[in-house]
Amino acid sequence: MIVQMPLLWRVAALHRTHSSQTGIHMITPLMINATQRKRRLDDFHRDLLFLLHDVARLIRVDADKRARLHGMTRAQWAILIWLERQPGISQKELSELLEVEPITVARLIDRLEARGMVERRPDPRDRRIWRLHLLRPARDVLHEIDEQLADMAHIVTAGINEEAIEVMTEALMRMKATLTQEAHASRRGADPAETDAREEV
Repeated sequence: MIVQMPLLWRVAALHRTHSSQTGIHMITPLMINATQRKRRLDDFHRDLLFLLHDVARLIRVDADKRARLHGMTRAQWAILIWLERQPGISQKELSELLEVEPITVARLIDRLEARGMVERRPDPRDRRIWRLHLLRPARDVLHEIDEQLADMAHIVTAGINEEAIEVMTEALMRMKATLTQEAHASRRGADPAETDAREEV
């Protein structure tokens, strides 16, 4: 028994060493995987397209809240802004700018018309087309919208210097121009029969 004890100790010691090494071999890959996952997550949060999408989403959420506080919707605000920029635009043209169905724009215009903010006028050259114009009550709302947009811009650009804002603005304008050009090229390649089938609203 006395002779066998050192052997047992050696076996026990070997077992402990093996267990310790096994633990290290198990922990090390977990640490590496965790580091890799964190790096991938950091890369994801710094991904340009993700950032553009997420910042735009957060701005839309904020605009929705502000519009609701004034008894309106962000879509109605957008319509008033576009009509101020392009008086006499048609419902179809407006639906393309807003990227929504013409029937959706028609319903939004109905609500704005009921509030005395927008007026439909027939196109003098084509009576099937309705031209949209702002009325006096819309001007006061647009003044409020301008103040809200200025406040949102101030919040979004907090802590960013003027030079960085200018560079960012130029970069976004370049991106928009590129994507607009791509969209127009795709539209020119569309089936002419399909284009002719679209109805003017």
